[in-house]
Amino acid sequence: MGGSEGASGLRILYHHRLASKDGQLVHVDELVAALRRRGHDVTVLAPPLYEERPFGAAGGIVDRLKRLLPAALYELLELGYGLLAALRLLLAVRRVRPDLVYERYSLHTPAGALARFATGVPYLLEVNAPLAEERARFDGLALPRLARAVERRIWRAADRVLVVTAVLAERVRAAGIASERIVVTPNGVDLERLDAAADRDRARRALGIGRELVLGFVGFVKAWHGLDPVLDWLARPERANALLLVAGEGPHAPALRRRAAELGIEARVRFLGVVPRERVPEVVRSFDIALQPAVVDYASPLKLVEYMALGRAILAPDRPNIREILTHERNAWLVVPEGLLAGLDRLADDPALRARLGAAARATVFERDLTWDANARRVEALAAGLGISKAAAGGSLGEVAPGAR
Repeated sequence: MGGSEGASGLRILYHHRLASKDGQLVHVDELVAALRRRGHDVTVLAPPLYEERPFGAAGGIVDRLKRLLPAALYELLELGYGLLAALRLLLAVRRVRPDLVYERYSLHTPAGALARFATGVPYLLEVNAPLAEERARFDGLALPRLARAVERRIWRAADRVLVVTAVLAERVRAAGIASERIVVTPNGVDLERLDAAADRDRARRALGIGRELVLGFVGFVKAWHGLDPVLDWLARPERANALLLVAGEGPHAPALRRRAAELGIEARVRFLGVVPRERVPEVVRSFDIALQPAVVDYASPLKLVEYMALGRAILAPDRPNIREILTHERNAWLVVPEGLLAGLDRLADDPALRARLGAAARATVFERDLTWDANARRVEALAAGLGISKAAAGGSLGEVAPGAR
């Protein structure tokens, strides 16, 4: 992707090292589009094979290497590739001559940090997860001390670190980053794109759904997402009129299919596979109850903000990071793990409650300005605060990490 022709404002070099096209791609593309709408010239530097991959594609050769190589060797190769990415970024800085480097953080990728050291170009780092911790927890790390050390150095090199939740801000602060350099920037939505989706009845007709109660989930399906108890709930005789739509694939999808067959409810658990981005809002419109049964404790799930904008009744975990944008009984139904089935019962049996929660969830998007355009304004404000004179300084900085005031 190149920069927009003739754009005024900031010249931004956006760097990421995503190997797969999934929900992370949505974040990248939406923020870049919002920055361009606001008149900034954005050049995106991505891995060489990234552009040709279809949406929903996995990591390809990266995933194969991860499976085949000894873990320590793979992690060293990752760091080596991160250094190669740094060379590509340095060459791009020389070519583009940006006012600002914006980087989406990846494990073992000190590209932006090295570019900041070598060129002095201001550097904003977007952190969506503490990846050394996340990899060690879910996939395992052979060299965890190396991963943590590289991660800390990357975070410390940034002029500002943009994090998606206040919970994640605490993780970054614990790594030695000063509070005044941490800015909480939740995920957003493009309201115009979502509002163009079909209404509920038309969306349901397109999916061949009648009067059933529809539970829905969007995203990459992993075991920790907590969909297994939902299948048990569907198997109850009194829930014979309910069905589950899963828009996405992932490593846990085969196990869910097997479990649905064992329970005799396979006809009421529909796996839609990877849904094209332009169709996701239509699918979500068909949901009566939008599910996020479990979440890691620092995340800002993009699906939640889209559920909110589309006015769905949301069932989500009662966790501090979720309570940053959702409030129990006001704009969502929040549950502890042992309360999941009771929460499903409550929402399933009360259409008026579902309507009220959905309307309040959508209103919260406007109240909190949970949009990509708002996030683009925050980037402008941060640039202005760093002395980049071409930034439009009218945007709000957003929420500064706790303790910074």
